[in-house]
Amino acid sequence: MSYIDGFIIAVPTANKEAYRAVAEKAAAIFFDHGALRLTENWGDDVPDGKVTDFRMAVKATPEETVVFSWIEWPSREARDAGMKAFMEDPRLKETTEMPFDGQRMIFGGFAPLLDVTRG
Repeated sequence: MSYIDGFIIAVPTANKEAYRAVAEKAAAIFFDHGALRLTENWGDDVPDGKVTDFRMAVKATPEETVVFSWIEWPSREARDAGMKAFMEDPRLKETTEMPFDGQRMIFGGFAPLLDVTRG
């Protein structure tokens, strides 16, 4: 069964196109190292919660937009090897400035529990 890496980030709204460009370059590297699918999702309906929410989780300011991203891998083993290769890929050094604060990124790996597609 596949394996999913999930990410939530606060990106300055003014940096939307810069973020998209960096994400596109990263996607190519992830695909070269075994990823099956990558999706970057720009928040446009991210409500404030009473106890917690996406914005609070990444300490987003009013000038930032929450981005929810995920990468699908063929398996946990493929993800572990692919992520290691991604982090060691020399093309990452070409991107010297990230258009977001990586210290506020939330990420993790997830084993699918239910995967339903309307057919």
